[in-house]
Amino acid sequence: MTESRDLTVQRVRHPLKIRLLKVLRTQQMSPQLLRVTLGGNDLAEFVSASFDDHIKVFFPAPGDEKPVLPQVGPDGVVFPEGQPRPQARDYTPRRYDAAALELDIEFVLHGDGPASTWAAQAQPGQYLGVGGPRGSFVIPTGFDWHLLIGDDTALPAIGRRVEDITQQNPDARVVVVAEVGDESARIALASSANVEVHWVYRGGEPEGSQLLPALRTLTLPQGEGYVWAAGEAAAMRDVRQYLVGERGIDKKRIRASAYWKHGNAAVHETIDD
Repeated sequence: MTESRDLTVQRVRHPLKIRLLKVLRTQQMSPQLLRVTLGGNDLAEFVSASFDDHIKVFFPAPGDEKPVLPQVGPDGVVFPEGQPRPQARDYTPRRYDAAALELDIEFVLHGDGPASTWAAQAQPGQYLGVGGPRGSFVIPTGFDWHLLIGDDTALPAIGRRVEDITQQNPDARVVVVAEVGDESARIALASSANVEVHWVYRGGEPEGSQLLPALRTLTLPQGEGYVWAAGEAAAMRDVRQYLVGERGIDKKRIRASAYWKHGNAAVHETIDD
């Protein structure tokens, strides 16, 4: 019975720490997605309590071995004076192994921007800085069904969430609607009879999301569910508006986030009213 389950969403805060980490290895998950495994003693006591946590990744300046990193003091984050601030972007902690002190981050190789440019040449022995996560938005896995919606930038979070649900609540239905450029960008997701994956392809229309048309044809499972969506800002607003306005899903049962925005890649914000 739903009444016997705790389906309360919780916000958890974490002490902010800045870490200098070294690349241990890389793995091509698809032609468009690269997994980078970082390691180092700085990873001790790293905490990531939710699949859509975000960490700030600091990149070395061209020609530098290590990035310029800020310090966390009583007045917050302070960068060294007289040095240019490093380029930084938000990323999902895809996997953390406390015993091995390893952290996986997955980069979309879209050909431009400091993160994609760095990832395209990433080699073992190079350094990155990582800050956070500052907190976690913990969504219980105990719902009857979970709808996960996103584009390429959301694939690491979706992959982690599918694994979490199938391990912790294998009876739950999981429906994934993922938008990528073409079939080559598909990644392997945890295999289970209760996981239903719909791949949507942009094809020659990179500016127009195809998520909404796909959702209009989707049949949702019965029972108590939760929707998580992340991707381009305008597309996520449309998705949320459709699910609330036309599907009648309670706003409290939807978490929608902008991971990027046309014309401004460095975006990470929650979408609400």
